[in-house]
Amino acid sequence: MNADASREMPDARPHGPTTRSYVAVWGALIVLTATTVAVAGFNLQKIAIIVCLGIAAVKSTLVLFYFMHLRYEHRLIIKLLIPIAIGALAIFIGLTFSDVITR
Repeated sequence: MNADASREMPDARPHGPTTRSYVAVWGALIVLTATTVAVAGFNLQKIAIIVCLGIAAVKSTLVLFYFMHLRYEHRLIIKLLIPIAIGALAIFIGLTFSDVITR
């Protein structure tokens, strides 16, 4: 085998998340869940909802990027996915408000 052929061989490294990253994300999700429970126990009044929603957003981002493998997708897919998700959320919120207004 010549030197050029050995350079063209594909990587033996995995192109997706490793077991170590899965365990790290799982640990982060457990810590964030405990944080959410702790924040709910405090008397933070109106800011508690904002803090809990922020923690939930971080948790959902971790799940999307690692467990649904979006971190390893092409950037075009992510650039298409974000506006579609925001549009769907706007439709759901709009329909909910229209239902509340007509009552």
